Amino acid sequence: MVRGLCRVYLRQGTGKGCQMRIDNLQYAKWSEKVFRQMREGGLDAVHVTVAYHENFRETVLNLEQWNRWFEAFPELIFKGQWASDVEHARATGRTAIFFGFQNPSPMEDDIGLVEILHTLGGRFMQLTYNNQSLLATGCYEAEDSGITRMGRQVIREMNRVGMVVDMSHSADRSTIEAAEISQRPIAITHANPHVWAPALRNKSDDVIRAVTQNGGMFGFSLYPHHLAGKSACTRAAFCEMIARAAERFGPECLGIGSDLCQDQPDSIVEWMRVGRWSKEIDYGEGSADAPGFPPMPEWFRDNRDFGGLAEGLRDVGMNPQEVAGIMGGNWHRFYAESFTPGS
Repeated sequence: MVRGLCRVYLRQGTGKGCQMRIDNLQYAKWSEKVFRQMREGGLDAVHVTVAYHENFRETVLNLEQWNRWFEAFPELIFKGQWASDVEHARATGRTAIFFGFQNPSPMEDDIGLVEILHTLGGRFMQLTYNNQSLLATGCYEAEDSGITRMGRQVIREMNRVGMVVDMSHSADRSTIEAAEISQRPIAITHANPHVWAPALRNKSDDVIRAVTQNGGMFGFSLYPHHLAGKSACTRAAFCEMIARAAERFGPECLGIGSDLCQDQPDSIVEWMRVGRWSKEIDYGEGSADAPGFPPMPEWFRDNRDFGGLAEGLRDVGMNPQEVAGIMGGNWHRFYAESFTPGS
């Protein structure tokens, strides 16, 4: 049923010259430079990470900082809360910023904070970040016990308030169970098919199918550790991978979640991977010889390069409706279905 709705949206989608652009995952070092590059790249909306390991109070402080940026650069960015804000961003020549959490740490161990976080603007929350959480198993754990008792309750609450279940850093069983348990479509906001690039964070076809067959979304990542060839991956190879995924799963529930970490110092990688859970450096998907951020592919350095993906998708044979959906139309439809309270 949902897939049918996706196809209706694509048939009615934007035509040449008015293509919607949404990047559904970034964690740049935010600055006026980055915000202006979003506008140069024609980004109508960006989903930004506001917490990795932060607790509730620390997350609120991050949201306060975003309020300061909204106040300082109102001609460039504003806080997005609903799908209609993407349309408003297009009408006013700005970028709508949507908030998400790459860990359930902001809700601590209190299910009541899910609604509070949604009220504050949170629209996506991962159930894990690599490790086992109170809710599910992360992709770096040796054993995947699936969704926990608390996880089932939190998924139900997220469905109720309109916060998207994100399984980007979760293990396979947990992800498939989350897709089955959730009464609303879930998402993997930033990853790639494991068959194309066998990174620990990339997803098997069974996992992608479990998410997308019920109307969920899969966002393709440009983070080099997720790419075939890593930093040397070509645009043609990346776009060909998307085209083949569209053949397997359907183009209507695919989008971009670049995982762009522009201008971040290498110390941020340590926070992302280690937080407060270990006294040791966890190199994660990198190697002991290169613990910092890997260089981005030369064809995708920052937001100004986002539009080049559309050209690349056309070059590998995708039609205008498919390209428009992947560049942003599919995420926009998903926002409309997901951010408002459920029944």
